[in-house]
Amino acid sequence: MSPPARSSILRSPAAPLGLLLLLLCLQLPSPGDAARYDPTWESLDSRPLPAWFDEVKFGIFIHWGVFSVPSFGSEWFWWYWQKEKRVPYVNFMKSNYPPGFSYEDFGPLFTAEFFDADQWADILKASGAKYVVLTSKHHEGFTLWGSKYSWNWNAVEVGPKRDIVAELASSIRNRTVLHFGLYHSLFEWFNPLFLDDASSGFLKNQFPSAKSLPELYEIVNKYHPEILWSDGDGHAPDTYWNSTGFLAWLYNDSPVRDMVVTNDRWGADCICKHGGYYTCADRYNPGHLLPHKWENCMTIDKNSWGYRRNAQLSDYLTIEELVKQLVETVSCGGNLLLNIGPTHDGRIPVILEERLKQMGSWLALNGEAIFSTKPWRAQNDSATPGVWYTFKPKEDILYAIFLNWPSSGTLMLGEPKGITGKTEVKLIGYEEPLPWVSMGEKGMMVVAPQLPFTIFPYQWGWTLQLTNVY
Repeated sequence: MSPPARSSILRSPAAPLGLLLLLLCLQLPSPGDAARYDPTWESLDSRPLPAWFDEVKFGIFIHWGVFSVPSFGSEWFWWYWQKEKRVPYVNFMKSNYPPGFSYEDFGPLFTAEFFDADQWADILKASGAKYVVLTSKHHEGFTLWGSKYSWNWNAVEVGPKRDIVAELASSIRNRTVLHFGLYHSLFEWFNPLFLDDASSGFLKNQFPSAKSLPELYEIVNKYHPEILWSDGDGHAPDTYWNSTGFLAWLYNDSPVRDMVVTNDRWGADCICKHGGYYTCADRYNPGHLLPHKWENCMTIDKNSWGYRRNAQLSDYLTIEELVKQLVETVSCGGNLLLNIGPTHDGRIPVILEERLKQMGSWLALNGEAIFSTKPWRAQNDSATPGVWYTFKPKEDILYAIFLNWPSSGTLMLGEPKGITGKTEVKLIGYEEPLPWVSMGEKGMMVVAPQLPFTIFPYQWGWTLQLTNVY
């Protein structure tokens, strides 16, 4: 005889109260019912990317570390000087430092006396960005927190004598709505354990077991980053780093398991193939729609991620170039992660602050065409160069962001098709609807308003809002 159905027992007036409560509990979902992931790429790659990341679109990368002290050439200063022995770096050291001066001697000079986490948070907020990623440790191995696994080579014991990660995380969370993320380099150029592992063809795994993995668990448990930006595989496979094992813990059991977003740099051959979202390469901007969520991480300084004292004005991207990068990236389904490099004493250089605040001014007006948008059927216009599209499906609003004001007084759009009597075109920041003319299957021609540029505080790009187009 088959047992009675659970629902019939629940309806029975004779059912004991204890049994009713037990069965009700069995029917309710428990916290452990969430999907769990195995330590395999097939399983991990099936995890849906937390929705917030696609909504935010724009973040700020911060490269800061001991390399900010020499602040010459690149954040790869130590490698270029000691390993590759590049002439400019060797000569720089000969000319400016005494014989026998080591890279470790730069550590106490990383003073951060002007570092004000609240001020940084305010600058980041003014940029209009929605997330920030701080280099908790670069390839030099110096940690910006007092790591138990980086003895005497961390910001609490050497240099600032402060927990930089904790201070910035607190200010970001208390003063802004930005999501807080951390970059972490898997390998370290000159760590003896890593070098010994590498010499064995990575048959040994002393370094990830004793250093890299413990640090990752440490920063996740201590600082709860919502983005974990991995980098620096050292040409070692993901199996050496036990990346899948760590990510399974991160997605299943960590304190940020529901919100955390990861990238694709978890071992040789992982990039643009495995992970939460793809970076594919530094300064990656494909110019077309990709089937997987991606990020364009790039620098305001064209030549370096870290601060350079010898940078020239022409080495910095203009605000027009930065807006172009943002618009192209978002139109093609990506996020822009824009990098700045602070000074060794903790200042965000004023030219970088200016660029960030300029971006914030542009987004204050045009942000509705960036944030929480989706790619449209066409990413850029077929008739007029420099016109890029974003879309809000629920509102059925198409945005056409044009980077050059039409000298002819009209803007030809070859992709959207207007419907007479229904289609409305507006210029964001200008109250009156704009007249337009249907060009049939060739698109539509929008008449630009004859207005002085003083109405807009800048000339870095403008946005048309189109409704009822196809």
